[in-house]
Amino acid sequence: MRYQDSEHQHHKHQVSGRNLGVSIVLNTLITVAQLIGGIVSGSLSLLSDALHNFSDVLSLIISYLANLLSRKKASTARTFGYKRAEIIAAFVNSATLMVISVVLIIEAIKRFLEPQQVVSELVILLSLVGILANGFSVLLLRKDAGVNMNMKSAYLHLLTDMMASIAVLLGGILMKYFQLYWIDPLLTLIIAIYLIYVGYSLLKESTKMLMLFTPKSVTVNEIVSTVTQMDQVKNMHHVHIWQLNEDEVHLEAHIDFENDIKLSEFDIILNKIEEEMSRKYGINHVNIQPEYGKCDSKKIIVQD
Repeated sequence: MRYQDSEHQHHKHQVSGRNLGVSIVLNTLITVAQLIGGIVSGSLSLLSDALHNFSDVLSLIISYLANLLSRKKASTARTFGYKRAEIIAAFVNSATLMVISVVLIIEAIKRFLEPQQVVSELVILLSLVGILANGFSVLLLRKDAGVNMNMKSAYLHLLTDMMASIAVLLGGILMKYFQLYWIDPLLTLIIAIYLIYVGYSLLKESTKMLMLFTPKSVTVNEIVSTVTQMDQVKNMHHVHIWQLNEDEVHLEAHIDFENDIKLSEFDIILNKIEEEMSRKYGINHVNIQPEYGKCDSKKIIVQD
């Protein structure tokens, strides 16, 4: 049995926590300002934006801590280190988006039933502040979001915040010049529905990783067919394929051999398997248990 760590085949993008730190400070300031402004102005959309920003502060802190933890080295107590910390952070952040969305929808419906007058000037001013601060934060995290799920969850929070602030600004203008106060709960409803839309795919993706589901890009039967076509290989069974994090895909399996081969012969075959798995399927960690005439289940997938 051999475990392969092919770091040389996959260069991990190093994510800086500094940009996250700047975003945390900015969003904390925005949250306080919009919370006070929402109460003073009576604007539900501004309060919903403040609540959304508050969730962003929490999510950014979670992302920041996860980013720090993911850099810690493995040990005898934690053989994988904290490599899954960022996946957990992405799950928590996307789940909070869903919860907040439901709360906002309920509040918007209440406001539709009981419309209230809003101090639109304050709404316009604070929404402009939110647009500028969130826009800057989005630019800071844009590059990292493309290669890291944790950063993507933080980026999505900030991007939806910026879009929400734009909607609130437009609503403030309509309320100021046309007295259309029903715009306030309508915008809140739109923001909430959009949060569900952007958060669901990330929640689903992070859940699949946490549940150790087979990556979407990998076909188990195709892998088994590739390996069983190799010389000396009789059968491949007891297969497990999972994604540890965004950089590592693991394959674990038992292989029956036609003959009682030497360990040196097995090494040659294993090298070939590792190369094929990396080249064709992006699997960069391979763990194979060699067998000859062993009485065990020969099913591809075995319920442990």
